[in-house]
Amino acid sequence: MPFEVPELLSHYLLPLLIAVPLAIVVIVISRRRGDDDEVATRAPRPPAAPPAAAAAPVPATPPPPTFQPTQPVKSNDPAHLLLVDDSAVVRAKLGKLFEGAGYRITLAKDGVEALEALAAGQHFAVLVTDLEMPNKDGFELIAAVQGDMATENLPIIAITGHDELHTRVHEIQGLYGLFKKPWNDRELLKRVETLAAMRH
Repeated sequence: MPFEVPELLSHYLLPLLIAVPLAIVVIVISRRRGDDDEVATRAPRPPAAPPAAAAAPVPATPPPPTFQPTQPVKSNDPAHLLLVDDSAVVRAKLGKLFEGAGYRITLAKDGVEALEALAAGQHFAVLVTDLEMPNKDGFELIAAVQGDMATENLPIIAITGHDELHTRVHEIQGLYGLFKKPWNDRELLKRVETLAAMRH
């Protein structure tokens, strides 16, 4: 005898057989939709950064700046000479000669002016003096310079145009040269240069 489903069960079984697969289909479809919605609502991923360009070479570190003073550095001042002669022509010649060689000069017409210049506190490298002068001659000037502790080491060169004065000059101690007028410019410059280098 064939298996018969009770009538009451058949009323429920048929709709159940239809509803269950239908429910499964609905669930599967809804899940897929949910996944799609979730993907849609996610923040978009930022685009991948382009490949970095080759790094530029780093320049070599510059050397530290050298010290530069705000004021230019002064070279040593030229040596200062005291030139003494009562003749304006001789003073002009001596002045031109030594200024042309790069020296600073102070001119005096006799021993009095020369001692005033020395008393003013100026530093002289060499004293070049005539011997025969009014007021205070070269011998008196030399004696005063050598007798003063402030100037006793000042190199002195004598210039004279009189042969008879040579004997008196040799009696003076501490002279660094005796030149007869007219003098030889080259020799006088060389002697002064040597003495100035020692003194300056």
